[in-house]
Amino acid sequence: MRYISYTIIAIAFLCNMANAQEKWDLRKIVDYAVANNISIKQSDVQTAISGLTYNQSKLSQYPNVNYSGNSSFNSGRNQDPTSYKLITQSYFNANMQLQTSVDIFNWFSKRNTITANQWQYEAAKANTDKLRDDISLAVANNYLQILLAREQENIAQVQLKQTQAQLSNTRKLVNAGSLPELNAAELEAQEALDSANYISAKGNVEQSILVLKSNMNFDAATPFDVAVPPVELIPIEKIADLQPTDVYALALKNLPQQRANGFRLKAANNLAEAARGRMYPSFSAFGNLGTGYNSQAQEAIASTLINPPIGKVTVGTVDYSVYPNQPISVFQYGKPTFFSQLNQNFRQSLGVALSVPIFSGGQLRTNYERSKLDIKTAQLQQEADDQKIKQDIYQAYNAATVALEKFNASKKSVDASQRTLDFAQKRYEVGMLGTFELITQQNNLFRAKLQAVLNQYDYVFKMKVLEFYRGQGLKL
Repeated sequence: MRYISYTIIAIAFLCNMANAQEKWDLRKIVDYAVANNISIKQSDVQTAISGLTYNQSKLSQYPNVNYSGNSSFNSGRNQDPTSYKLITQSYFNANMQLQTSVDIFNWFSKRNTITANQWQYEAAKANTDKLRDDISLAVANNYLQILLAREQENIAQVQLKQTQAQLSNTRKLVNAGSLPELNAAELEAQEALDSANYISAKGNVEQSILVLKSNMNFDAATPFDVAVPPVELIPIEKIADLQPTDVYALALKNLPQQRANGFRLKAANNLAEAARGRMYPSFSAFGNLGTGYNSQAQEAIASTLINPPIGKVTVGTVDYSVYPNQPISVFQYGKPTFFSQLNQNFRQSLGVALSVPIFSGGQLRTNYERSKLDIKTAQLQQEADDQKIKQDIYQAYNAATVALEKFNASKKSVDASQRTLDFAQKRYEVGMLGTFELITQQNNLFRAKLQAVLNQYDYVFKMKVLEFYRGQGLKL
């Protein structure tokens, strides 16, 4: 038993090590989030319900058929359900009935309802696609935030190591008497600050990972790590190929929200036509088959021909017997069988029905007027969403343009700060620059690199948002 326990522990440890070593790239993260996000699953359920409603409405075009049957024991004065005579006796009876009906013409109300349900089903699918896009964009943003936090951590670590190396060299010079103790003390203070910055940067990485796990619906306690490609290898399109007018035209055609609005508007139009059709007369056909059984039923099972006298007449003083012209049939009765009664009592009916709505308390007219207002609501919603997406696209384009300019400027700032630090380092080594001035130049370079990374990731993300608005998915 002890060896089994050791084996289980070892397997669990190896599995955890495998999970810890697994690297998640952006494609895998997006696929997992889309497959496991609860909001998307809920939307999938609603889409399935809408699909069932659409399929059921299509089946409503066909005739409906219903079977009914009952059996009962009766006593007292009742009407015989087979002969319809009033009887006063106890009996057992059974009845069976098959009914069918079908609409012949209802001013296309049912057809418009079916079409409306189809458009609503398409709108539900488009809404699910919108959720998938939103989740994809959210986790892509979280992923970029993790990469940014990792870069900040790396920069902070490099800064700390540089300060530690500088402190080590300065300590040697102080011990040799070449530099005062103040120089070493200032570097020790800088080392403490750099250590705090490094610890904070590491914490930001873990916090960003937890946010990503939440959006992915991933267990927070499970080890998780992301693949970190160089930011310059993240594919982005040229900003010249993403002009806002072109992006907006593609957005109206491809974005799920715009497609869903179009489907809902079509559904509202069909529902209005269906509501109007219900205000007019409708025609339908119906049919009925039925039969029954009565335990007290009687039927003639045999007959005998007899010719008895039916009276006497006296002619003079002579009595004569009077006989009928033809023999009389005398019947013998018995109980018919169950199946013979079903055959004897079999009945059929077929007809056409006309339904004319005369007065319904204004319900039909109100429903029609409400459906016309629903069309107006759908039109306004579509117009509002189109205006918003256009505004968002132009804002995203402007933000991407500004981010690109800031990124290019930050690269120049890093180059300038690096050259300044190199000169400062040489002057410090020959005693022409104080420690405080050197630390200032190091901090300037650190801030320049950090700002450059921030600007680069900001540019990449804003370009991803602009690409997303085309409605063609994220380019991962």
